Amino acid sequence: MVRHPRITAALLVSGLLVAGCSSTSGGKKAQDTDDTGASAGKASTPRMKVALITHADPGDTFWDLIRKGASAAAEKDNVDLVYASDPVAGNQANLVQNAIDQKVDGIALTAAKPDAMKAVVAKATAAGIPVVGFNSGLDVWKGLGMLEYFGQDETIAGQAFGKRLDELGAKNALCVVQSQGQVALESRCAGLEKGFAGKTEKIYVTGTDMPSVKATITAKLRRDPSIDQVVTLGAPFALTAVQSVADAGSRAKVATFDLNKELVAAVKAGSVEFAVDQQPYLQGYLAIDALWLYKTNGNVSGGGTAPVLTGPAFVTKENVDAVARFAAKGTR
Repeated sequence: MVRHPRITAALLVSGLLVAGCSSTSGGKKAQDTDDTGASAGKASTPRMKVALITHADPGDTFWDLIRKGASAAAEKDNVDLVYASDPVAGNQANLVQNAIDQKVDGIALTAAKPDAMKAVVAKATAAGIPVVGFNSGLDVWKGLGMLEYFGQDETIAGQAFGKRLDELGAKNALCVVQSQGQVALESRCAGLEKGFAGKTEKIYVTGTDMPSVKATITAKLRRDPSIDQVVTLGAPFALTAVQSVADAGSRAKVATFDLNKELVAAVKAGSVEFAVDQQPYLQGYLAIDALWLYKTNGNVSGGGTAPVLTGPAFVTKENVDAVARFAAKGTR
């Protein structure tokens, strides 16, 4: 997927926060969330506006799960939810600034590039707007001044991943990173290297260009036939890696972080060994619900000192059926 030129983030999100539109593609309207039955009843508290701002790449289905969870919480809590995203850290910071300028009642954001978020989080706090973090930034959320954090400890998840590879007999793992410098992804590979008794090597790919991802992994496997394990850091990349293994004539196995509906089917079929699920639907849900609880009842999850962990949970061929029915609805 090739990234298209963008109009400036400030102009883009100004329309988003007024009209409740999506991001990254010039004001595309946010899709309605499917009725999953997750919301029971609806709050009678005053309507509030919350901005959900991420570093999502266009077309990455992982973020659909985040948004569905956030939308379910917003529906229950009588929240006007507006969403914006940009994978470029400076542009994401501009989206946060525009949310501040629009005087939203709360902001939930990812801190994949923490340095870019520091100043705008401070501005939000100074303006009396509570900010919670989710998905990326577990090691820095308190230092950035966020109220709460919801996500997975990526280093611990990586270590658990490595230990599982040991149990499966892997010896030489290739960790495929789709966005260089993204703290959560780097932590996954670092944890993998720490937890895995075998050899670990990183390779960087351009996550927004899937044909290039496929070609890069294929070429690496052809050059090094000793690689017996490909570790990807997102479901779409795992499915592409399966194709690369076949194209390279490699005997390597594929395992991954994160889920989507197609990945669940691949685990069931055995083309992907297992996945680590950080439960993105839950992350989106908790982030929005937390802001409503804080505004209406002064609640702070984890007491403001500890993160709320949503993973890791392993999805394997043995337990995938328990997840598959939720994945079919687009919530796992």
